[in-house]
Amino acid sequence: MVVYEVRIAIDPAVRDEYRAWLDGHVHEILALPGFDRAELYVEETDGDEPVFVVRYHLASRAALEGYLRDHAPRLRAEGLARFGERMRATRRVLALERRW
Repeated sequence: MVVYEVRIAIDPAVRDEYRAWLDGHVHEILALPGFDRAELYVEETDGDEPVFVVRYHLASRAALEGYLRDHAPRLRAEGLARFGERMRATRRVLALERRW
């Protein structure tokens, strides 16, 4: 299993609009091959800027690579076109090593 995590810091002025848009965006990604589920977290921060963290669970690294190659550029561009510099996203990939 692979976890693809996207951390989004959002301008407070567009928080509600971004959150409403995010539901459809996540469902579009979940419809792609290899995605099993996603979870949305709100990060607790000391600042005024809201931070959302979306964790996508994928069946394999190959599924993630297919997403990054074939779909991510378009989907990222859609978010930037709508929210521009009012959002900043960082990403990381986690590979499950062990469960207890």
